[in-house]
Amino acid sequence: MAYSEFLADRLKRHLQGKAPYECKKMMGGLVFMVRGKMCFGLNKEKTTNTDRLMVRVGKEMYEELLQLKGCREMDFTGKVMKGFLFVDPEGFDTEEELAFWLDKALAFSQELI
Repeated sequence: MAYSEFLADRLKRHLQGKAPYECKKMMGGLVFMVRGKMCFGLNKEKTTNTDRLMVRVGKEMYEELLQLKGCREMDFTGKVMKGFLFVDPEGFDTEEELAFWLDKALAFSQELI
């Protein structure tokens, strides 16, 4: 499977009651769409087969968030997607860490209205 069902369930639990969403299988994993736009998602790193979170945080907070634990540029095709980040497991291991990233993505999704 291209993503962890356990992690997908964690993401769904976090979204309950916060925003209407739909899930779509894309980008080699599962993407959570809020108001028709990608908010966050998950897939596996192909070289290591480890889970990773994809979060859309926008360009304003991008550089600051890029410095945090487990965080790196999102570059599917070799081209960096500014405003989107990969977060490796050490950056979202605890529920508090996961909530931090998901809430950043949800806050940015509000700006897209």
